[in-house]
Amino acid sequence: MPRLILLRHGQSQWNLENRFTGWVDVDLTPEGEAQARHGGELIAQAGFRPAVMFTSVLTRAKRTGALALQSAGLKDVPVVEDWRLNERHYGGLTGLNKAETAEKHGEDQVKVWRRSYDVPPPPLAPGGEFDFTTDARYVGKAIPDTESLKTTLDRVKPYWDEAIAPRLKDGEDVLIAAHGNSLRAIVKLLFAVPDDKIVGVEIPTGNPLEIDLDDALKPTAARYLDAARAEDLPVVA
Repeated sequence: MPRLILLRHGQSQWNLENRFTGWVDVDLTPEGEAQARHGGELIAQAGFRPAVMFTSVLTRAKRTGALALQSAGLKDVPVVEDWRLNERHYGGLTGLNKAETAEKHGEDQVKVWRRSYDVPPPPLAPGGEFDFTTDARYVGKAIPDTESLKTTLDRVKPYWDEAIAPRLKDGEDVLIAAHGNSLRAIVKLLFAVPDDKIVGVEIPTGNPLEIDLDDALKPTAARYLDAARAEDLPVVA
């Protein structure tokens, strides 16, 4: 039966600065690099050898995956990048300091934008510093100008169905190095987490979540490889 590991990228520079990052392509901090390498060590200890690694087009996820594979001693693992595994698009909040935004709009409003399942932040205005429509990686793509977790899932699910699930159904083990919200979308999809519960699911940085799947890609077991640093696991039916 196939195994899946979900690996959230290590700490990024804007995580450190407490800014809404979304699709902005910031790099890892030294601490984030260390988290990625430690994740790779845990993957090696678990005897996990993925047939393929899927990742987003953002540097912090790609480097996390590459550092983890290197640390695990896994060479020549094919890597597939796709923007549909990107972090949630934070719209008009992109680049803002989270604490300052709470002072300006109120903590309750920011909590709704950050934590509700289906309420997105205000859209990103075109033509500004973070206008991703001019980015060559997204030319010809129907990219959003803001997203909730629900609309993040709406773009992740088709990619899961067309690219990732077939590899797992062929019995291959798969590693996905991505972001907190794109990975939460996959967790919601696999574990059928209710809308009001998924907002409380946290995916820790650099701590691989290993999921055992049956032939129908239903989870039969799940565990964080760093048990001392694990969040609550989704319920395995």
